[in-house]
Amino acid sequence: MGPGIVLLVIIVVGLISFLKQINQFQRGVKFTLGRFSAVVEPGWRLIIPVFQSMTKVDMRVKAVDVPDQKAITRDNISVTVNAVIYYHVSHADKAVIEVENFLYAVSQLAQTTMRNIVGEISLDELLAEREKTSNKIKEIVDVATDNWGIKVDNVELKDVSLPGDMERTIAKQAEAEREKRAVIIKAEGEVAAAENMAKAARMLSEAPGALHLRTLQSINDMSSDQSNTVVFAVPLEILRAFGKLGGDEANKGM
Repeated sequence: MGPGIVLLVIIVVGLISFLKQINQFQRGVKFTLGRFSAVVEPGWRLIIPVFQSMTKVDMRVKAVDVPDQKAITRDNISVTVNAVIYYHVSHADKAVIEVENFLYAVSQLAQTTMRNIVGEISLDELLAEREKTSNKIKEIVDVATDNWGIKVDNVELKDVSLPGDMERTIAKQAEAEREKRAVIIKAEGEVAAAENMAKAARMLSEAPGALHLRTLQSINDMSSDQSNTVVFAVPLEILRAFGKLGGDEANKGM
């Protein structure tokens, strides 16, 4: 093998060792003599060893599980909360230059922010307005990570755990609330029934003979079943009618 071929092989191997591949979902942060020089787009790029270096940054959306955090709500109730935060790198150069490890930094910031937000609201607000609480956490983390080149897309509260005695207390409170609503509904039904009965009584009293017909109808309904013994209260109107008839007959006899 001649010297020319050996030199060509060395050059080719050197060029191959200088080439760096950047995938489509990545960006390269290039430094020349220790100074930031450019953000490198996807493809094959030539990096001169010793003089230049490059750090690859994943630009895809990341889903980070925020570990369980114990916090105390505004009304002094201990809770355990966990969440998921979705974010992506918007500026690769800032994510490398401004923060040492943005993955760890975002996770820690989300944990402290979540504890602070939970401490500012009551337990009822935390349980009933999860979306509102998540949005508060998202806004604070998004603003704080802007200088790191991070964009927070969403924060979701996964679970809110309560102590066992507090869960039993809430269950009793919910049961009492259901019983209260049942009593109110029953009372409203009785009021409505009483109003309808009073209305029907007025209609029967105002129409001549209506009460007599209603009495005869009731007797007819009960006579269809002969297995029952019925004690029937005769309305005063019927007794008065019989009294008038008896009086008229007596007057005729005289």
